[in-house]
Amino acid sequence: MRYLAPKRATNLFNDFAKWLTAHGVSLMGSRVLAVRGRKSGEVRTTVVNVFEHDGERYLLAPRGHTQWVRNLRAAGAGELRLGRRRQGFTPVEMADRDKPELIRLYLRKWAWETGAFFDGLKADSPEADIAAAAPGFPVFKIVPK
Repeated sequence: MRYLAPKRATNLFNDFAKWLTAHGVSLMGSRVLAVRGRKSGEVRTTVVNVFEHDGERYLLAPRGHTQWVRNLRAAGAGELRLGRRRQGFTPVEMADRDKPELIRLYLRKWAWETGAFFDGLKADSPEADIAAAAPGFPVFKIVPK
């Protein structure tokens, strides 16, 4: 399973983005994801980028099969937060065959921030290259509760 551990500088940026989002300032669609830990049972939070496609909202994990991805799979539910607003949701994990268009959309919007995690993929990469990389990038459709 593909997983890129964050470096210190990344953690500092993520902590700042999480603080802003928690205080109601969204950075291009950012939300604080809250999900129950699969081992501890405690609620864990991280900042994520939410994006839309054909009227549906999605989450993509640019670092691969991260802790938040594993926790979301185990919990079967999460909450997206922006300031005081909370939205519970059920995640529906997308099949690899359905990911290429979503990965391309994500790269168009956030390559400036997360492009380094995509191993050379770009929004204009050939379809075959994106399809081959799709298993390493979990994508979830957000189904509101």
